[in-house]
Amino acid sequence: MNIDISYLITPVVAWLVAGIIKFIINSFKTRKLAFSLIGYGGLPSNHSAIVSSAAALIAFKEGIDHPAFGVAVALAFIVMLDANSLRKQIGKQAEAINHLSGILGSTNNGLLRERMGHSKVEIAAGVLVGTAVAFFIQSVFSR
Repeated sequence: MNIDISYLITPVVAWLVAGIIKFIINSFKTRKLAFSLIGYGGLPSNHSAIVSSAAALIAFKEGIDHPAFGVAVALAFIVMLDANSLRKQIGKQAEAINHLSGILGSTNNGLLRERMGHSKVEIAAGVLVGTAVAFFIQSVFSR
């Protein structure tokens, strides 16, 4: 019995690769280790890398005519639209709440995280990372 774990490890590897790239980019931007910027937002999008890696792996292994590919693409679109719209709006709300908190002189130091969503470029970079990881995993596991 052959067990194919590529479907399990591909999204995890895509998440790790995107996170490491994001950490390196943020560290260069801030000129220090950017542990405080780990989380939502930034280039590349981890969420986009995860879902696009799964869709790409299905396309590489099963073909684009396979029903699972259609489901994976639909899921990927939902995640990417959410990252670009809803989560960006949540970030804007957090910014406004933090601003109001400052005006009102709140003693609460627990500011809300403002960097939540992704730009289209950050999402596209996540898709590229996810697709590249899926291609690599497919190459390794097809031997």
